[in-house]
Amino acid sequence: MTTCIAGCRIVSPGIDIPQGCILVEGERIAGVSESPPEGFDGPVIDGRGLIAVPGFIDIHSHGRSGFDFCDGSAEAFSAIGRGKLEDGVTGFLATSLSVSADDLRTLCRLAANYRQNTSDGATLLGVHLEGPFFNPACAGAQNPAFLKHPDIALVDELNAIAPVKKVSFSPELPGGEDFTRALAQRGIMPSGGHTAADYECYSRCRALGMRHLTHFCNVMTPMHHLRFGMVGGGLLDDDVYVEMICDGVHLCDPMIQLIARMKGPWRMMLITDAMRACAMPDGDYSLGGLPVVVKDGCARLTTGQVAGSTLRYPDGLKRLVRLTGLPLSEAVRATSLNQAESLHLGKRGKLEKGFVADIVLLDGELDVQKTICNGILKWESKQP
Repeated sequence: MTTCIAGCRIVSPGIDIPQGCILVEGERIAGVSESPPEGFDGPVIDGRGLIAVPGFIDIHSHGRSGFDFCDGSAEAFSAIGRGKLEDGVTGFLATSLSVSADDLRTLCRLAANYRQNTSDGATLLGVHLEGPFFNPACAGAQNPAFLKHPDIALVDELNAIAPVKKVSFSPELPGGEDFTRALAQRGIMPSGGHTAADYECYSRCRALGMRHLTHFCNVMTPMHHLRFGMVGGGLLDDDVYVEMICDGVHLCDPMIQLIARMKGPWRMMLITDAMRACAMPDGDYSLGGLPVVVKDGCARLTTGQVAGSTLRYPDGLKRLVRLTGLPLSEAVRATSLNQAESLHLGKRGKLEKGFVADIVLLDGELDVQKTICNGILKWESKQP
């Protein structure tokens, strides 16, 4: 059956059609045009007054709605997956924390189960291991009790349970360069983060395949005029993608503007790094077994470190567009296509024939009104 999303503005990387329609057959986009085919009598999704953009892909998110992927329950995965649809996220990576190896195995088993058996939430595209391969001096809000040196055997074991798409780690740790090479050989993206690596270490690992930088600038060697650091390298090198948490806490506004100017829309990736307090009120929470207090939407450990975010995905896009002035047709590269291309997530991130029909309908304020995932309208706002 063919469905028509009609009357909407259509925005995709390099494309901005003031008014048109998107035809969907099964899970794929069958075509984009200015009007439905003559005599079309299939189902119609009303897109009048709305903006259709590719579904958002959040490759770094820990939780939502009071749940965390490390909770060890199918209920957590289900609740987060459904909640993601409200934020326009059609695909995501289940992101771990620095927890025990047994907890990581459980997370991957639950991820595999969600992928096989869940149809009412956003699509789980794989697993992102954030930890436990971090420098203790750069733990940030990661639990120091579980940190260890890079271990490709553990990654192989987890990858056999559920596809690991990305590993964030400190490349300066013993074995870091061999680990980078091994990940790249397996088609898993090595991503530098929680790191004291100097520019020379960063450059060697970049040459070995480290082309992502985790929550760019946060817990990362800064740029200095004599010690260039990982931040300097990330800004300089055109083949490196950087994750950006545009919540007003992790990156100041001028830094967002500088990153956008240096990297352009082609190498930025918006993430949330959201923890369980996302879409929840202020109060007491936890992250990886550590106590967290959320006040005015800012999550911090009781010892003071920022502990993830409470950011909802469209709010990061709004901030990026407002601060940089990027046309929406360029900004949306940072919400899906860059993630899909760099992590080999399939034909996602464009509103073009043959691509997966992951589509978000936004209003003029870029708030989510309808979320279509794999060609199915799975969520729509109850607001008039």
